Amino acid sequence: MAEENKKIKILLVDDDRFLLDMYSIKFKSSGFDIETVSGSAEALKKLREGTNPDVVLLDIIMPGMDGLELLKTIREEKLAPASVVIMLTNQPDEMEKAKMLGADGYIVKAVNIPSEVVSKVIEIYKKKNAK
Repeated sequence: MAEENKKIKILLVDDDRFLLDMYSIKFKSSGFDIETVSGSAEALKKLREGTNPDVVLLDIIMPGMDGLELLKTIREEKLAPASVVIMLTNQPDEMEKAKMLGADGYIVKAVNIPSEVVSKVIEIYKKKNAK
């Protein structure tokens, strides 16, 4: 499994340092190439500079620009157009809004352990790229 994930580059955007570190370790140990940023402004800067990950994982609740606003900006500015954007959050009530803004998937942190998050990311990524 690790072999086929080597090519998958992930940009994880969350303001929680503990979660960034935990998910970073989990994705790296599963063979992914992961980069973490601690907020929307940093994520936008990287994407505008040409960072083009295969998957963007976005938290919703963040200071300043939240994940939904970031998603809207990513789609409006056509940043990383081939990226699969997945909301990774504890806000299940925001699922419809995220879909309307162009999210490709939605994972609720509170009900999924990190290894399940990795599996769901792979599943959403493969489904999106099978189209």
